Amino acid sequence: MKKGYKRSDRVGELLRQEIAQILQREAKDPLCRDATVTEVVPSEDLRHARVYFSAGLGGSAPEEVQKALERSAPFLRRELKGRMDMRQVPELTFHYDESIDRGAKMDELLTRIAKKEGRG
Repeated sequence: MKKGYKRSDRVGELLRQEIAQILQREAKDPLCRDATVTEVVPSEDLRHARVYFSAGLGGSAPEEVQKALERSAPFLRRELKGRMDMRQVPELTFHYDESIDRGAKMDELLTRIAKKEGRG
């Protein structure tokens, strides 16, 4: 096992894959299908997990998508319980991942700078 690679990291990646698959294939709410799960960070005791998502590819506001995900949490936990070999499926909380927005803003700023310097 790699040094620094904890069980919670492995569980987080498995949760991310399963949640993403459930949302894309089985979620009835179209707002949930507009979410892309970017990361899942479980607590050390695996009782809680922060689910980070990006949204907006389908034109939905992140706040609307977050509310839809929160409403779907019981469904997701039931599905995860059937799919994963865990004593207890963690409580899920959803958090908008702003890194994509920050990256797009940074890219826009770099493009502006390049144009001002005559490189664009």
